[in-house]
Amino acid sequence: MAGEVAAVANEPVIELTDVHKVYEMGTLRVEALRGVSLRIEPGEYVAIMGPSGSGKSTLMHILGCLDVPSEGRYLLAGEDVSFMDEVELAEIRNQRIGFVFQQFNLLPSLTALRNVELPLSYAAVDRATRHRRAREALARVGLADRLDHRPGELSGGQQQRVAVARAVATDPALILADEPTGNLDSAATVEVLGLFDELHRAGRTVVLITHEAEVAARAARTIRLRDGAVVEDAVVAA
Repeated sequence: MAGEVAAVANEPVIELTDVHKVYEMGTLRVEALRGVSLRIEPGEYVAIMGPSGSGKSTLMHILGCLDVPSEGRYLLAGEDVSFMDEVELAEIRNQRIGFVFQQFNLLPSLTALRNVELPLSYAAVDRATRHRRAREALARVGLADRLDHRPGELSGGQQQRVAVARAVATDPALILADEPTGNLDSAATVEVLGLFDELHRAGRTVVLITHEAEVAARAARTIRLRDGAVVEDAVVAA
C-alpha cells in the first residue's frame, strides 16, 4: 500500500491548506498553529525550523498523523487524513510514514534485525519477506554486520542508523525525522546526516525537524515557523 501511495503521479507528498491547531484546557485556549499552508513534492529534502513555542512540534505531530488539525486540510500523498479515525491514522503511520526520533525508540530486548522488522510485522508482511527487507535496510545503512546486536551493544550513531533502517523498511511516502541528531556527538551527527543525504539522492522525501542551523543546512529547502505561522520558506540555491 505504501508503494502505491508513493507512486501517485503529480501529487505532492504533503499538502497543508490553512491548518489551525487549537488546544483548550479549561478556560485556557492556545492556538499552536495559525493557518499553516505548505506543499512538499516527492523527493524534496525539507528542514522545518523554529524556536521553542513556534509550533514545529505541533506541526510534526500533524504531519506524522499523531494528531489532527482543528481546522484546515491535510493531504498525505493525495489522501485527506484530516478526519480519519484512530485506526485509519495508525495504518497511515505504520505503512506510509517512516519515523526517526531523537530518542531512537528501539526496543532494548530485540536485535537490530527484529527492531527493523517490527513495522513490517504490524503490516502483516510474511516472515520471509520482512526478514529480507529488514536485512536489506540494515545493509543500506552500513550495519549488515550488526544484525544480531541489541541496542545496548551499539553506539548512539549505530542506534540511530537502525532507526533509519526501520523508517525506510516499509517503503513509505515520507521520512519524518524529529531532532534526529539531538542525542548524538558530532561524529555520529555527520554520519546520520549523511544517511539522510543518501535517502534524498535516492529520491525519497525527507522532512527534518530541527532547531540546529547546521543540521537544517543539509536540506534543500528551509521552512521557518514563528508563533504558529510560516514566516519563511526558502529554497537553497544549488
